[in-house]
Amino acid sequence: MPLIERRIGLLFASFFVLLALAGLRVFYLGLVKGSGLSSAATAQQVAVAKLPAERGTITDRKGVPLAASIPADDISATPYLIKDPVATANRLAPLIGVPANKLVADLARRDTGFVYLARHVPAGAAEKIKALKIEGIDFAPGALRTYPRGALAAQVLGVVGVDGNGLFGLEYAHDKLLRGQDGEQRRVLDGGRQAIETRDIKSSVPGGAMALALDAEVQLKAEEVLQSVADEYNPKGATAIVTNPKTGAVLAMANWPKVDANDPGGAPPEAIQNRALGMTFEPGSTFKAFTVAAALEDKKVEPTTSFNLAPSIQVADRVIGESHERGWITLDTAGILAESSNVGAITIGQRLGAKRFSQWVNRFGFGQRTGVDLPGEERGLIVPLAEYSGSSMGNMPIGQGELVTPIQMMSAYGAIANGGTLITPRVVNSVNGKATAAGGTSERIISAKTAAAVRKMLTGVFQPGGTASEVAIPGYELAGKTGTANKIDPATGKYSQSAYVASFVGMAPAADPELLISVVVDEPQGDIYGGSVAAPAFGQIASFALPYLRIAPK
Repeated sequence: MPLIERRIGLLFASFFVLLALAGLRVFYLGLVKGSGLSSAATAQQVAVAKLPAERGTITDRKGVPLAASIPADDISATPYLIKDPVATANRLAPLIGVPANKLVADLARRDTGFVYLARHVPAGAAEKIKALKIEGIDFAPGALRTYPRGALAAQVLGVVGVDGNGLFGLEYAHDKLLRGQDGEQRRVLDGGRQAIETRDIKSSVPGGAMALALDAEVQLKAEEVLQSVADEYNPKGATAIVTNPKTGAVLAMANWPKVDANDPGGAPPEAIQNRALGMTFEPGSTFKAFTVAAALEDKKVEPTTSFNLAPSIQVADRVIGESHERGWITLDTAGILAESSNVGAITIGQRLGAKRFSQWVNRFGFGQRTGVDLPGEERGLIVPLAEYSGSSMGNMPIGQGELVTPIQMMSAYGAIANGGTLITPRVVNSVNGKATAAGGTSERIISAKTAAAVRKMLTGVFQPGGTASEVAIPGYELAGKTGTANKIDPATGKYSQSAYVASFVGMAPAADPELLISVVVDEPQGDIYGGSVAAPAFGQIASFALPYLRIAPK
């Protein structure tokens, strides 16, 4: 009997010790660790998420939407809460456009507590998924950037990445302005990670609404014309710019190949480049207008100054002829521009002299960025006076041996068109209704008299014997200049005999231009001349734009 009592006593003592240990554990968890455990439990049930700001819209000058954002959700999963990955994947796949086998792989993961299933799912599809009430599927508010006109001005507009950052174009250059300021949202979740309470703890601030100088219809016409040029001549690339030379407003900036802003990955990488800003090329004969303008301003020639021109001219060790063989000829300054005489332009350049020519090249803005409010603008490459060789004044007055960009040519020709003022090109008109100014300044570089004289001489390009004589628009007097330039062969470092750049810059009405258009075609096939490849494209764009913009003949 005493033995039994001792065993019972030991048993009760053991129970008492265990009970005491349990009590101590409860005391420790409740009083010592209680606040920490409570915080951990709350953290598992409360999530603070970014509340993305609505990205600002981009419209053309008439309010036509070019870029906008629509509500969309990022959809994620907590894999360990997904009871049947296969069945769940089959239900989600048709709603989010992701293959079921890809979803199964993500939903079946056990190495993570979070996995994205789809980003930027439009609100309609997201609501259908929410209605399924699948445990372990979570939603974060966001937006999907869309481009209603697809490929229209895509290289100008740019695109936005999956994380909402602008990647190129206006979306990149003005990302901070467009994206606004994100807010914060607090969500209380149940055991299945479903939101049972949602509250905004910091409001988001929408991005700025941006209105452009671009006109969607002029842009569309320019792109259609470039497509027809591409269909006929199969070039490496092409670009066209349309501006109002009096204000610097860019009405169109078109590029080929095209890229759909809603699917940039579906285009070749080179299509992303905005050639209007990033392409550098030797301008060829389009540069002759600046040689003549400089000589007029320095009073080295008059429009009627006569020159007896040999078939070729020797400058140092170079003998330079015309694009087409001819004999001796007498041309005045106007005729030299109209017929695009190399010998004549070099002769005029020699009257200027190397020092003044170099100063005028800089004065017209070459070798420096124009300051247009877009990213990716190149400077071009201009030889400094100290590095001129003996033959430089045989090359450069006719647009060889220097690299320019299409936007530089438009800026410089704008001074000829508007009466002598170099104006910074402008793509953005306003933000939130407030007008914006271009990044640079306006500067008079030639007199109104010189500008008018050059314009008058450039009308000869469209007259019989001119290099663009086949281009005409009834009721309008046109002025412009053709350009055909060999490209340098990278393999040899010498001028290619097969790769050319064909270009044209034109304006209307010639007496007081309100429209300036350039077309640059890189490596056209089958024909190489600016007068036959680029000038007709100018004519097609101008034929549409002049009446559309209600520009009357003058």
